[in-house]
Amino acid sequence: MISRLGILLMRALAPLPLRWIRGLGWAVGVLLFLVVRSRRTVVDVNLRLCFPHWSEAQRRQVAREVFIHVAQSFLDRAWLWHGDPDVLLRRLVLTGAVRELAGHEGTIVFCPHFVGLDAGVTALSQQVARRFVGIYTRQSNPVVDAWALKGRYRFGDSRPMNRSEGVRDIVSVLREGGVLYLLPDMNFGAQDSIFVPFYGVPAATVPSLSRFARLGRAKVVPLITRLTPTGYEVRVMEAWAGFPTRDAEADTALMNRRLQEYIDEMPSQYYWVHKRFKTRPPGEPGVY
Repeated sequence: MISRLGILLMRALAPLPLRWIRGLGWAVGVLLFLVVRSRRTVVDVNLRLCFPHWSEAQRRQVAREVFIHVAQSFLDRAWLWHGDPDVLLRRLVLTGAVRELAGHEGTIVFCPHFVGLDAGVTALSQQVARRFVGIYTRQSNPVVDAWALKGRYRFGDSRPMNRSEGVRDIVSVLREGGVLYLLPDMNFGAQDSIFVPFYGVPAATVPSLSRFARLGRAKVVPLITRLTPTGYEVRVMEAWAGFPTRDAEADTALMNRRLQEYIDEMPSQYYWVHKRFKTRPPGEPGVY
């Protein structure tokens, strides 16, 4: 019942002016920063580990901005998933090397977990005429699961692929000229992960970007989405030259180094509320 009421609220928010939605998101974000102490600790630990040169005041300011941006981007799903398509075209500005997505070459879109991730995926599926697939993890709540699936895949030729479908089906899509959204920069546990540096800290990281690029004979194109006062800037980056190699560990370490460069441009828009360093190398203590 609560889930259905939440979805109705998001539908009601969809036609409102963006400044109203962002204002509500600001208020919700500040409130969460003040009251959700456990998650604030996660953000603080992440920032301490990744930016040890920052002052206490700087970390607190960025942490507060993280909560605000997370709340604003969540409420933005109201218009992303229920809004008028013409409104989305005005608010989602696709920039950069968009030509990298033309043609029929198998392509992996590397989508780091910036708060505007959903906006970036929506912009591509609405504005680029390609076949898109994404690896999807089913939500525990079936109502929320159906809502998220319908919203994320509302435009164009796009569909989810469940993790249970396996590597073979994903590779087939790439070899047939499809585009795969890949989000490999979270902690998915020790299984199938390797430890490579992320801001100098060993981080359990799945080497899927290198693996799928090699097996699918696909190029890798990063997609970086920035939340702006008027919506989102969705920037398509140049395809990575010389990637992948035969060394998955070196490729994965390179992925994290490139990700650091993207984060340094807008650190408060990265999803620091995630326990990125929850999985530790053998013998090392937990950090949270």
